[in-house]
Amino acid sequence: MLSVVCVLLPVGLGRDVLYSAISAGCVALMAVGIRRHRPRAAAGWWLTTAGIAVWACADVLWTVYTWVLGISPFPSPADALYLTSYALIAAGFWCFVRARRGQGDREGVIDSLIFTVGFALLAWVLLMRPGLESAGTSTAARVLATAYPVGDVLLLAMLVRLLTTRGARTAAFRWLMAANALLLVADCTYQYAVMTTGYTPGLTTVLWLLGYVSFAAAALHPSMRQFTDSDGAGEGDTRFTRRRLAALTLASLIAPGTLMLQLAFGLRLEAWAVALSSVVLFLLVVMRMSGLLRHLERQATRLADMARTDALTGLPNRRTSDAELERMQTRARAEGSPLCVAVIDLDRFKAFNDTFGHQAGDSLLVAAAGAWSGRLDAAHAGVGPGRAAMLGRWGGEEFVLLMLGHDLQAALALVDGLRARTPAGQTFSAGVACWSGLESPAELFERADAALYAAKEGGRDRVVPAAPAPVSGDGAASAPVSRG
Repeated sequence: MLSVVCVLLPVGLGRDVLYSAISAGCVALMAVGIRRHRPRAAAGWWLTTAGIAVWACADVLWTVYTWVLGISPFPSPADALYLTSYALIAAGFWCFVRARRGQGDREGVIDSLIFTVGFALLAWVLLMRPGLESAGTSTAARVLATAYPVGDVLLLAMLVRLLTTRGARTAAFRWLMAANALLLVADCTYQYAVMTTGYTPGLTTVLWLLGYVSFAAAALHPSMRQFTDSDGAGEGDTRFTRRRLAALTLASLIAPGTLMLQLAFGLRLEAWAVALSSVVLFLLVVMRMSGLLRHLERQATRLADMARTDALTGLPNRRTSDAELERMQTRARAEGSPLCVAVIDLDRFKAFNDTFGHQAGDSLLVAAAGAWSGRLDAAHAGVGPGRAAMLGRWGGEEFVLLMLGHDLQAALALVDGLRARTPAGQTFSAGVACWSGLESPAELFERADAALYAAKEGGRDRVVPAAPAPVSGDGAASAPVSRG
């Protein structure tokens, strides 16, 4: 309400006093919000509050110059205060970025740089170069003509960088983003008006007041405590939504768009500025695309690993075991090496699950896979390339062991050596079949499975060799052995 009254008042001392009172009140409310809610990113909030307080002090100083002393010094201490406020607000926003774990986000940094470079070009064309030309030969005037637009670029860079961090989009976050954006728009509008038509209080005053109020609302909202909370995204997640793609596309087109507008309307060409910004934007876009490609490659690798391995134990799954058996058969046939397959089944696993719970059952499967894999690695350490073994999860409590270069006796001994490594005092039964050289993978597994069935029927906790593969009259393997 006071903001509306301030805007409606005629230009004069009363209006500026009320304006300063509102800005000071908003600073006080920010301090109250920080003390009341005690956020985890307190340093960022205090720095931002200090920046707004210094900005408000500069406004008060200008009011004194204008309506009390009747002077308009340039440069003045107020300029130093305004420039200091840029640095303080930017430092506060950088604390927010770090608190939201954004310092290691390469993609977010590149995205914010793309926006910043595009805005820096606009700031040069619309603010810096005209300001330098109107400053004449005065060193102080030329420094200030450059410093204010640089401060705006810094504010935008921090705004975009905070927007690209992973974290909760709370009400306090949205209020803070709106406050920075309003402050930025008002400041740029003021600087452009001063260099062109001349500044007259109006819409710019409204934007500044709304900026102060938004900063206060952000600090007073209870959600400012969760400002640095995660939104559930993983540390390595890369968010590349359609909205972000559209925004990055527009930012990348600022440089050629500026050149086209200058050519179309016969404006002064900023060839070097456009060329340099275009080169930088091109390199940033290439870096962003390379990051996306690497991310897609990592995702493809993870998906391929998930398709090949069992999610619980990390062992090769049934599909991988089938493919590996075919590969081993080809190698065994070419090298004349023996090949054996063992099907291993944990004894009384259902009773174990019913007694201790499914989580304990999963833990048993994981522990068994780790213990058996360690035993196999130790057994094959230093063994020549002609022998290999692969343990995979067949499904449920069943595992499969492929053994290349092992005859039946060696395979039986290797599997029997795993029984003592079964964790939690549990046992297993296993059936082992040696490939005939003619039978299919399905027939070989069927014989090993029949031997496992015999081990179960024989009292469990034992390893049983499979019967030799039946051979038909024409020398081909006969039909698979039935478990029934």
